[in-house]
Amino acid sequence: MISNSVARWMEARNLHYGWIVAATTFLTMLATAGAMGSAGVMIQPLHQEFGWDIADISAAMAVRLVLFGLLGPFAAAFMNHFGIRQVVTTALGLIMAGIVASFFMREVWQLLLLWGVVIGAGTGMTALVLGATVATRWFSKRRGLVVGLMTASSATGQLVFLPILASLTEAYGWRTAMTLAVAIIASAMVLVALLMRDHPADLGLPAYGDTSITPVPKREQSLLKTLALPIVTLKQVSRVPAFWVLFGTFFICGLSTNGLIQTHWISICGDFGMAAVTAAGTLAVIGIFDFFGTVLAGWLSDRFDNRFLLFWFYGLRGLSLIYLSFSGFTFAELAIFAVFYGLDWVATVPPTVKLAADNFGREKAGVVFGWIFTGHQLGAATAAYGAGAFRSDFSTYLPALQLAGAMCIIAAVAVLLLQRPGTQRPALQPA
Repeated sequence: MISNSVARWMEARNLHYGWIVAATTFLTMLATAGAMGSAGVMIQPLHQEFGWDIADISAAMAVRLVLFGLLGPFAAAFMNHFGIRQVVTTALGLIMAGIVASFFMREVWQLLLLWGVVIGAGTGMTALVLGATVATRWFSKRRGLVVGLMTASSATGQLVFLPILASLTEAYGWRTAMTLAVAIIASAMVLVALLMRDHPADLGLPAYGDTSITPVPKREQSLLKTLALPIVTLKQVSRVPAFWVLFGTFFICGLSTNGLIQTHWISICGDFGMAAVTAAGTLAVIGIFDFFGTVLAGWLSDRFDNRFLLFWFYGLRGLSLIYLSFSGFTFAELAIFAVFYGLDWVATVPPTVKLAADNFGREKAGVVFGWIFTGHQLGAATAAYGAGAFRSDFSTYLPALQLAGAMCIIAAVAVLLLQRPGTQRPALQPA
């Protein structure tokens, strides 16, 4: 296999194959994130072509975000049972099939089925849980850096592809733009098939930073028991107040990012006379600052109290959204917003992951974070639909921006309810 040859070539040069797996995962998450973010480009073209109400289109996009979150805990279970490569390849195939089939849709229910269910399921299997799984299996050292990079790729990909897709949509139509998305995802599928391996032991390697090889875990549980594990874990953590603080604040995180800005930004700017390509370019600037902000947040989360990091992250995000709602959407005002909001786009993820591990232990932190991430996507879905409903009923998005900003202020205060890291006792018993 190609992966074996590459691994031997790298070993001869004192390089670890884990970086190839990490790079493949980075590019895969970047590609699928582009498919997630492309929904924001399609709202106005679908409204103009089919006459569908923006609230109805937003409802389909909201279903996509719900599945994107709900499948997180189960994606980890599928990867443990079937392997990372098989699950990711299947997920990428689902995304491509959903996009291609949408070229021929004529009814709103078809949009709901394809972009809501099919693409929502595919992207849900390649969400942040994928990056966390790869980082945990392949890295003992530099794990925090890898998680930060994976998180940045997922968020940045949703923003950076938008200017390209918006330009193609404006010049040639949304179907041409989505054809490019399909080609990018197909390229990612080829990389996964050729280079992705499930465990370092598959190549006779230890994890990066380890000196001994960790054997591949035996698949002793049935698929049914594997799928039941997230439910059992949820039952356990639902009795712990810290879980609901993290779940609730991450709900607000999704409400103030993916569901609102990512989904509706082009339409928001369009209300102020801004062209779609220009608006998408602003999102790309947010994405660039997000990349550096998220990596920095990962570095800070290893050195400072993560409760106070989240206090500042949520507080500054809330103030930036409230500022935007009262601005005139001039170039200078949008530049100020893009910098502050961009640095904070998903900077909340590394501290939230760290707090999940502090409160529930490293063994089950991944599954617990999967459920916390579900809260994030439920918040995103709420904003995706709610902001569209605001626009339909009041002909403006500004109340949605103000409400999201106020919710972020509430989240900033709520994280201070968590106990100081290091004082918690293990909250979970083995399932």
